[in-house]
Amino acid sequence: MARRLFGTDGIRGAANVAPMTADTALAVAMAAAAQFRRGSHRHLVVIGKDTRLSGYMLEPAMTAGFIAMGMDVVLVGPLPTPAVAMLTRSLRADLGVVISASHNAFQDNGIKLFGPDGYKLSDAVEMAIEAQVLGDAPLAAPLAGPRALGRARRLDDAGGRYIEAVKAGFPKGLRLDGLKIVVDCANGAAYRVAPTVLYELGAEVVPIAVQPDGFNINAGCGATAPDAMRTAVVTHGAQLGIALDGDADRVILADETGRIIDGDQLLALIGSEWAKAGRLTGGAVVATVMSNLGLERLLAGCGIGLVRTAVGDRHVVEEMHRRGCNVGGEASGHIVLGDLATTGDGLVAALQVLAWLVEQGRPASRVARLFEPVPQRLKSVRTGPGDLLAATAVAAAIAAGERRLGRGGRVLVRRSGTEPVIRVMAEGDDAALVDGVVDDIVAAIAAVDRGAAAVAGGA
Repeated sequence: MARRLFGTDGIRGAANVAPMTADTALAVAMAAAAQFRRGSHRHLVVIGKDTRLSGYMLEPAMTAGFIAMGMDVVLVGPLPTPAVAMLTRSLRADLGVVISASHNAFQDNGIKLFGPDGYKLSDAVEMAIEAQVLGDAPLAAPLAGPRALGRARRLDDAGGRYIEAVKAGFPKGLRLDGLKIVVDCANGAAYRVAPTVLYELGAEVVPIAVQPDGFNINAGCGATAPDAMRTAVVTHGAQLGIALDGDADRVILADETGRIIDGDQLLALIGSEWAKAGRLTGGAVVATVMSNLGLERLLAGCGIGLVRTAVGDRHVVEEMHRRGCNVGGEASGHIVLGDLATTGDGLVAALQVLAWLVEQGRPASRVARLFEPVPQRLKSVRTGPGDLLAATAVAAAIAAGERRLGRGGRVLVRRSGTEPVIRVMAEGDDAALVDGVVDDIVAAIAAVDRGAAAVAGGA
């Protein structure tokens, strides 16, 4: 069954425009509560959010939905997505909710759901919730009676609990004394907790993008726009730069020269170092189809496999569980370390790199870049609805690109699960050839899309 509400990372869209409206949020809360109201105990849900203005609209709507279904609600305010996942388990809650559109601009928002184990929901559970929200199935449980309504309260020490949990994952006996670290919090959910963790571990912290106003989340800052962080690293003579995204589940680093260290480099470093230490489980690192061939080649040279999944850290985590792996992630900076967290945690991943800097006494430029990426190009094409990828002209362009790249390259064309775009990626050892392949496929998609729009307009 095709998804109509949930995408690759929960529900996402423009705020106050269907489906990201208060009434949809209310319905999602009620449907999720119906799925997780199991047993006679007093049920509990944890709700966190990022710093978007629209969070003030969606948070009370979801709170009302859970209370109407007889679930108590703990509100934790702006906190990273991994913090909510951690608190869901720590508080023995039945459900966790994050109101965030992650790396998107302020005008978007989203809803992510976590089960009592702190992991994102399976496809089957999401589809069951979606069916109830869209009216395709009756609500799986009745509304609570007047005496059985839930209650809401705020958890004042939620941030402190997360801070201590993150610090507990840093190697015992190590400190960050003497290190100057730039941390870009994207004016998002980690604007308080991330600088605090680094400071309490001993670092001299240069915080940037830590003044959220409801509109400036991810605006020219954070993991998707790391130039401000890179510049600050060089300006302040820092040993490392950390750029988180709006909900801090992804991270991009910069070494002391301002050179970017992306998610693939982090997977290479953590995977190979954990393998040397005997910590890597499953004999492989799990990544998505977007990860660079250079990562695959580097890991193979270390005797480590690379298992690829569909895009989305939820798919990565599911495959990690299936194979018993404890390291996985995405080139975009979602790094999932199964021994330390149940979902991507940008701060936890950054601390792993910092631990090696301290242990080895060498700069990040010597420690954190283990391979030279194979030339790769990614381009997004904004399109209208319709199955453009099934069009003959598009299929022919993709097939031609694959033939031109041969066995030494890859072509990947997919619809985004979070935006109305088609993403075209190609990689291979010849950069000019890669560029040409991407341009040809993009041109074919654009031409078919224009034709479809013209037909629709004429109708």
